[in-house]
Amino acid sequence: MSSKYEKIMADMKRRLEEGVLTAGSKLPSVRQVSVDYGCSKNTVMKAYDELEKEHVIYSVPKSGYYVVNDFQQAREEQEVIDFLSAGPDKNIMPYVEFQHCLNQAIDQYKEELFAYSDPQGLYSLRVQLVKYLQSLQVFTEAERLVVVSGSQQALHLLVSLPFPNGKNNILIEQPTYFGFIESLHLQQATVFGIELTMEGIDLERLEYMFRNNDIKFFYIVPRFHNPLGHGYTNREKKKIVELAEKYDVYIVEDDILGDLDLDSKADPLFSFDPSGRVIYIKSLSKIFLPGLRIGTVVLPAIMMRDFLQAKFCMDFTSSALSQGALEIYLKSGMFNSHLKKVKEVYRKKMRIVQEACEAWLPANTSFSKPASGFYLSISLPENVKAKQVVQLLHEQHVYVDDASRMFLPPYKKENLIRLSISQVNDSQIIPGIKLLADCIAVLDSRKNRRQPTNFLPI
Repeated sequence: MSSKYEKIMADMKRRLEEGVLTAGSKLPSVRQVSVDYGCSKNTVMKAYDELEKEHVIYSVPKSGYYVVNDFQQAREEQEVIDFLSAGPDKNIMPYVEFQHCLNQAIDQYKEELFAYSDPQGLYSLRVQLVKYLQSLQVFTEAERLVVVSGSQQALHLLVSLPFPNGKNNILIEQPTYFGFIESLHLQQATVFGIELTMEGIDLERLEYMFRNNDIKFFYIVPRFHNPLGHGYTNREKKKIVELAEKYDVYIVEDDILGDLDLDSKADPLFSFDPSGRVIYIKSLSKIFLPGLRIGTVVLPAIMMRDFLQAKFCMDFTSSALSQGALEIYLKSGMFNSHLKKVKEVYRKKMRIVQEACEAWLPANTSFSKPASGFYLSISLPENVKAKQVVQLLHEQHVYVDDASRMFLPPYKKENLIRLSISQVNDSQIIPGIKLLADCIAVLDSRKNRRQPTNFLPI
């Protein structure tokens, strides 16, 4: 005989199948359901929590529970195990709250949001961003901020922008974010690499590169690196900034996942030289609503004119409507509540996936172990190619990323895969890692034999 909470779950799913509840519908309140079923509120909460874990519904603080999507599509999505997508978890995005902010922005700013606005960004938003950045130990003023259409725009502009040091070449970690590598290739920039592992970079090698290679700036992802998940210590960050100062090199710090840092004492590179040596880039795309295309860059005053001129030639100004709504969202305090939930979701997912890797991956593989963030990487046996793993898993509807595109040619590794935990369901992590482990074992055992087209799932 099923329990009362299971009956509530079954009845809610039946309503979804019959179309009584549709996408975006609000579910009956916990109090009402407890009365209807003659049970405690805790029983109803358990039923709703289980439905939320299945990604059938989602909760809005102080508002209630809503249908994520129609039941059939939610059920179909369960069949795909997605370790590839790197956008935020769709089931914790504050769609309803932000819709209110959009409406308020239109009421408050009216025609101002639909006309040309300040290329540097709405001043009122920049004021709120200054306050937000303080929580990340980035202390600056609104005059040094530029609102950009996501961090990718800022990175693309900086590649060709003249820097005060008059130098021309760019240094990047290897591996690194493939979108920046694409920008470098597109603009035919001269680029050097420095190897990064979970133990960090060779600081003596970094000093050699700074001293001898006419480095304009060093692009670095200091926390929850893509694809490794690596993070630098404060001591390492301070030393990197000192070397940059010594050899007149700028640092472009991409702190896209800095909000997820569980270590309250961890500082960005910017905090070790806020005067302008470190250019700080922050985007909300990974923890908020990526479609807003809102990010910010903190620039030295001496570079502001050139950067704004380059941005003007690209898009004149970032979306004023998105800016106005984000300002209201930040000012209301809703973002802080959302961030608290987001941090817990990704911390939990990262713990589950690492425990699964520890339990199931073959002994001749290794994996990185970040505390949180989106990414971790798995080093395969030398004779197993990442593209083989990707292809074989794809046939099982499990999606992972071949990290070879994240390397410059001299550094390329073909046996590294990246897992992104941001959009995979908690309940799918262990089955997905088991399938991954089986795939690696099959390919490893057959070595140079003909690649298999299928293997038995767990």
